[in-house]
Amino acid sequence: MKLVTYDDGSGSETAGVLTTDETGVVPLASIVPYLTTLQDLIDANDAALTETIANGRNNSTLAVPLSDVQLLAPLPRPLQIRDVLCFLDHMRNAGRLATQMQGGNPDDYVLLEVFESAPRYYKANRMCVIGTGQDVLWPDGCNMLDYELELGIIVGKAGKDISRADARDHIFGYTIFNDVSARDIQLAEMAGGLGPAKGKDFDTGNVLGPCIVTADEVDPDDMTMVARLNGWEVSRGNTSQMDHKIEDILVHVSRNETIYPGEILGSGTVPLGCLMEHGRSLSPGDVVELEVEGIGVLRNRFVQS
Repeated sequence: MKLVTYDDGSGSETAGVLTTDETGVVPLASIVPYLTTLQDLIDANDAALTETIANGRNNSTLAVPLSDVQLLAPLPRPLQIRDVLCFLDHMRNAGRLATQMQGGNPDDYVLLEVFESAPRYYKANRMCVIGTGQDVLWPDGCNMLDYELELGIIVGKAGKDISRADARDHIFGYTIFNDVSARDIQLAEMAGGLGPAKGKDFDTGNVLGPCIVTADEVDPDDMTMVARLNGWEVSRGNTSQMDHKIEDILVHVSRNETIYPGEILGSGTVPLGCLMEHGRSLSPGDVVELEVEGIGVLRNRFVQS
């Protein structure tokens, strides 16, 4: 089942479920009146409620043509976003390029053991989220803007000190996450040792969508991930390349800390899933399409004011 948040032209945010053929969307509130947001559904953590929605998604009298609405981020203001570094080959590729950009020998780069020992993460700005079809605004002072293709994991059940055996039970579903990065700003500020800040934090810098697909419908261990720039395929990878698996993420993030329904955990960038790994960066007007098997395509234009 694919769940969305959309604007029907009124300027409001409406939660909905796509019809099976994905040509229409049914407002959740028309099936279950008290469900006004996807967060309401996630918080409910009710299998019977989810089944009711699945059974009602093809009601032709309730459906609105998908072509008549603007999809928004499925969770426009998520409770939390943590971007986790799970694909170590991406880290190695990016590290070599960053070393070269800073005047060093890329062959001298060695991935720190700290990244191998656990799925490290940083917290992104949950208030800077947009969805598919919306423009990414170029941040001032940036000369090297980049996209990053990631799988987004939606927490569905609260938990603390979660075990590997129970980890999948805490997942509601999956989305696509484009972690937009101002590379030149990021490289400069990370010399301070505090991690990414303004290199990641700017309005429209976190892109989610086009939908949330429920966990029962996909195999997150084997999902093809494709990045296209202006219609041309740049890279192709797979979630099977994750060195730290989904269970590792849940175990590590929940250690000594409760995680809550509606939080988003990014997988980190699939190898070659950003332009930095290709020695390139975006130009104003570029259109990026990020596709993850079983979820759909996240499409955005990058614009400079």
